[in-house]
Amino acid sequence: MTSVRTYALVYVALMLLATGKFVFFHFEGIFTYGMAVTGTLILAATKTSLIAGYFQHLKDEPRSITYLMLTALFMVLLLTLAAGYSIQ
Repeated sequence: MTSVRTYALVYVALMLLATGKFVFFHFEGIFTYGMAVTGTLILAATKTSLIAGYFQHLKDEPRSITYLMLTALFMVLLLTLAAGYSIQ
């Protein structure tokens, strides 16, 4: 069972990651638009992992479920690429 301290630390990490998105887009002299978008996507993936792992308790699941979810994610990415290619 995860302690309240762990949940509080994850919450603080999520707040810091959300602040990072603000920093990327409001300091245009430091970050280009492409860097800001890439950084925001990385922050979003990190936040999603923290939320799924701790608040949805997926970090305690068997590895087979993790591999199943990664396979599903890969298939969604392939489908997205195929749809993008067919639009051109």
